[in-house]
Amino acid sequence: MKPIIRSLATCLCAPALLLAAGSASALSLNLGHTLAPESHYQVMAEKLGELIEQKSAGEITINTFPQSQLGGEVKMIQSARSGTLDMFVTAQAPLTSTVKAFSFFDVPYLFDSVDQANTALAGPLGKHFLEMLPDYNLVGLGWLSAMERNVFASKPVDSERGMHGLKLRVMQSPGYVRTYEALGAQPTPMAYGELYIALQQGVIDGGDTSPDQFVMDKFTEVSKFYSITRVHYLPGLLIMSKRRWDSLNDQQKGWLQEAADEALAYGIEYYKRSYDESIERMQAGGVTVVETDVAPLREKSAKVREQLIEQVPEGRKLLELLETSTQAAPQ
Repeated sequence: MKPIIRSLATCLCAPALLLAAGSASALSLNLGHTLAPESHYQVMAEKLGELIEQKSAGEITINTFPQSQLGGEVKMIQSARSGTLDMFVTAQAPLTSTVKAFSFFDVPYLFDSVDQANTALAGPLGKHFLEMLPDYNLVGLGWLSAMERNVFASKPVDSERGMHGLKLRVMQSPGYVRTYEALGAQPTPMAYGELYIALQQGVIDGGDTSPDQFVMDKFTEVSKFYSITRVHYLPGLLIMSKRRWDSLNDQQKGWLQEAADEALAYGIEYYKRSYDESIERMQAGGVTVVETDVAPLREKSAKVREQLIEQVPEGRKLLELLETSTQAAPQ
């Protein structure tokens, strides 16, 4: 049977924010996320839909809603907690307003690579964070790839000096803002949707994002330097409403967790390929990719790093878990 993965754009009969109705023999789950249809979020969600239908012999299907059709990440978190949304994919940052400990990932230079970050998330550190979620009426089905956020700007950032004075749009979390201030940049509040025009008009010098987003959002047209600064790694998660999870029987939970494990692994591999392909595409489009000397940046951000860790609940314990979880990680 061909997998059934419905979206708002293609299935007008799908109920917009309804918990799946009907008997256990026909369980339909709604899943939302904020990224584009070509993103690793969507690729993972589609694979999840294929796998769960196969494993359940059609008993469970998933309707996917990309590009914020069910609201932004904060709204989807709230909807899942109240039980009006079944599932969603989110970056870690929006969760910090609900579970403050997730602000740990706003600390700079926690990881050296995407592989190292993903290894940590698959180990004791990631497990510890997932175990926090049920207290907030959420169930973490697993981690999607950490996204490496690098600086793109009107000039190269080849070392610590290159960061000085840059007006950068960064996420307005205290960890990001204080980090870039410590690095000598000027973090500038701005809606992400306004960034392209601001770059075009020279109102701002740049921002930070992962290679795939840089290409998908066409920043190649308005920013000619992409510097591999590795300041932050932004993890993604697949999360389910605890109310919906608790309504499933043990067999359904088993199918869903197994499908999630496989789909998330698929999404992680897709992101790694997309990372490499995006670097090639930006270079082909005339963007200079700069291999930044990150050692001076790491050193300059050391003080604020320590301050931020102290402000995270269980910050020292989380740091110990990170060190344990990354011992076997590729560098």
